[in-house]
Amino acid sequence: MAAELWVRGPFGLGSSTRVTRPRCRAVLVVVPTVTAGTRLLDLVSLLENDLRVQIVFTVPHTTQRWQGVEEFVRGLDGLVLPWAQAVAHRFDLVLAASHRHLDELHGPILLVGHGAGRVKPRRHSRKAGGASEPTTGVDRELLTFRGRVLPAVLGLSTDSEMDLLRERCAEAAPNAVVAGDVCLDRMRASRHLREVYRHTLGVPPARQLVTVSTTWFTDSAFGQVPQLYRAVVDALPAQRYAVAAVLHPNVWAVHGRRQISAWLADAMAGGLLLIPPESGWQATMIAADWVIGDHGSTTGYAAALGRPVTLASVPDGCPQEGSVADAVRAHTVPLDWGRPLPDQAEAARWRAGKLAESVTAVITSRPDRSAGILRSAMYRLLELSEPPWRASLPLLPVARPLPRWAA
Repeated sequence: MAAELWVRGPFGLGSSTRVTRPRCRAVLVVVPTVTAGTRLLDLVSLLENDLRVQIVFTVPHTTQRWQGVEEFVRGLDGLVLPWAQAVAHRFDLVLAASHRHLDELHGPILLVGHGAGRVKPRRHSRKAGGASEPTTGVDRELLTFRGRVLPAVLGLSTDSEMDLLRERCAEAAPNAVVAGDVCLDRMRASRHLREVYRHTLGVPPARQLVTVSTTWFTDSAFGQVPQLYRAVVDALPAQRYAVAAVLHPNVWAVHGRRQISAWLADAMAGGLLLIPPESGWQATMIAADWVIGDHGSTTGYAAALGRPVTLASVPDGCPQEGSVADAVRAHTVPLDWGRPLPDQAEAARWRAGKLAESVTAVITSRPDRSAGILRSAMYRLLELSEPPWRASLPLLPVARPLPRWAA
């Protein structure tokens, strides 16, 4: 395969002969997955309108990569560098939401999580033969390389994650900051647009929106109960209910948009609103009246917003203690096909308040403060003074379901 041509960008040899805005700090955004990319866009929004800063994107090119990531990044209309060019240059700041490829990058790295919480929802290990104890997102093997701590700043969501970091990788603790959760903060800031989001989805005030949420892998809701979507559509009268589906981007990446749309075509014909993977899931959760979900982050975020939640599936075994999935499971009940769904929705509403309190505490220790904390950290690494305006996150865009004819 022919090597990718390098981009004549605003840095590197000869850049002074082609730039229009000179001496900008160069920020590299590393996007290995759509999930990581959507999280990093929240950070980019805190920097990109500064005339002293130039944002560029890259997609890691290895022997394996997720389908659709390149298209996602190109769709952002930003300057995209080939991976070989990105790892050949030093940047003033590198933004990452995945542990992969950090040792290949040059420049101070700010690393944040790409989901809700650093404690994994299920016991999982990449080690041969498994791990002697449950793995987390703050393990030494993820944060260091040849004895060197990789992130210059590690953004944590909760004080308990800081305690866990001190146990799992004490040498990284001086680089860590408890910043809260930027995704939840953005959703909380956009809650007043709930009726706008519902209107765009075609849900009038007289109807209730039921959102079916799934993470990926075989123990997810889609993996265990693939017939769930059609069953929910059929069980609820269309005059009173609308049903939307939010699937983890990795489901789309592994199986393909055409196949997912084909698998859900019957449900879409019955009225299912299928939300695309690259945008809209947050607005759909805000718009929802009831969420049927699993142990994934999207269900956790919905719970934190006060949405009633019922579980369609749980991971193999018990959720890992201290995870968002553990908090969700403690205050919900499984879906029961022997009972009318409206009755179960009403029962979930009675638990929603306690559920929101419990899950929010697991997701963030700094509610509504992540923008200011993370912006300060980024400007410190850039060695620039912060802008005079208040750090704030943009309101979430509306959700636009895939057209039913696409299925």
